[in-house]
Amino acid sequence: MENRTINNTMLCDFYELTMGNGYFKKGYRDKITYFDVFFRSVPDGGGYAIAAGLEQVVKYIQDLHFEEEDIAYLRGRGIFDEDFLEYLRNFRFTGDIYAVPEGTVIFPREPILTVRAPAIEAQLVETFILLSINHQSLIATKANRVVRAADGRTVLEFGSRRAQGGDGAILGARAAYIGGCAGTACTVSDQLYGVPAAGTMAHSWVQMFPTQYEAFKTYCEIYPNNPVLLVDTYNTLKSGVPDAIRVFNEVLKPRGLTKCGIRLDSGDMAYLTNEARKMLDAAGWESCKISVSNSLDEYIIQDLLRQGAKIDMFGVGERLITARSEPVFGGVYKLTAIEDENGNVVPKIKISENTAKITNPHFKKLYRLYGNDTGKAIADYLCVYDETVDDGRDLTIFDPEATWKEKTVYNFTAKELQVPVFRNGELVYKLPTLPEIQAYCREQVDTLWDEVKRFDNPHSYYVDLSRKLWDIKYDLLKTNSK
Repeated sequence: MENRTINNTMLCDFYELTMGNGYFKKGYRDKITYFDVFFRSVPDGGGYAIAAGLEQVVKYIQDLHFEEEDIAYLRGRGIFDEDFLEYLRNFRFTGDIYAVPEGTVIFPREPILTVRAPAIEAQLVETFILLSINHQSLIATKANRVVRAADGRTVLEFGSRRAQGGDGAILGARAAYIGGCAGTACTVSDQLYGVPAAGTMAHSWVQMFPTQYEAFKTYCEIYPNNPVLLVDTYNTLKSGVPDAIRVFNEVLKPRGLTKCGIRLDSGDMAYLTNEARKMLDAAGWESCKISVSNSLDEYIIQDLLRQGAKIDMFGVGERLITARSEPVFGGVYKLTAIEDENGNVVPKIKISENTAKITNPHFKKLYRLYGNDTGKAIADYLCVYDETVDDGRDLTIFDPEATWKEKTVYNFTAKELQVPVFRNGELVYKLPTLPEIQAYCREQVDTLWDEVKRFDNPHSYYVDLSRKLWDIKYDLLKTNSK
């Protein structure tokens, strides 16, 4: 069994299957249910997050099935009915999925993805949907923080060797690209997803040759087009940068080549890059770019630039690919409604003494309101599925955390954020290319006010409820808390 290809349908929590067997025995297999994927807080105390991972959800849903080996395993557990196991033989997803496109700016408590499907189907897909959305949204969000800290300078993802497993590296690089990274060190992410792979040399290359000069010269002779030399193996300023300049003069200059770079992976980056910049410029290599790596994150990058470091490119590894400062996104999957025998949508709510865990009930629409005078996002608006927002009318919105707080929004344009992805089990959404997702993400972030984008103590963005949805939620709270 160790060499068997994993069927991702079986990548589920065991209770999805025990509940499915119970639904089947109870006659609930065809009961239509609604589940929302949402999260409760932004990692690192940030003001917003970035949605990612939808493409992998789509591929998973399209391949949803049980193999005979899977059925045999379940039978061997001795707790599942034969009729249920027979049902699994022809299992496929027949429901609907709505989701915000990848790259969308998202906020706590709003539905990132909604599943409308028969109970067993909707329950079974929970685990994979969550692991895909949680992981990639986490890395895309972290990458976006790092890229913003770099303030227009190039950021590459360098973390494969520190990632949690193969998927953590491969899909992490994909998510980092969505968040704004220009490329990755992970070759297979380029091969599979088109995330541009880049890299030059390690310290071992320099150590392999009799001298650092020979190592640099050999590399430039083999790769004369934009070589980047690692200059801190021995002594950055006394030998590393001087040897790089010598080789650039001997190998590149005679060929009329001016694109080149140096990289530092240790030491006082602010001081060393300033001194290196002076040495390169004095030698006539103003075109030479300086890149740095070594346990970087958004705060270190921000500090380096504030100190006047002369850096053109950042390679960011473990603290990005693992989102080390807060490595859990915290997305959840909650039942929000069911349909009765007549097809009426019946809202459901989860109540908790922890108010942050109280859910927003019902099958909903999610709008984003943009000010017509600024083009900036004003608030997100949750309403019941049969409500519409009229751009030409003032809109009163209600804070779901406080019954007394409301405000009126005017002169705005409303955009519905979720799009249909599956209808009746068939894919109806054209998956965008990765560069298209990255560009869309960049556009989305540009619609936010700077106050929302602060790293520390950002402005709380409004995610508010319609009067109708608030009244439904309040009635359910009163009814179910008795």
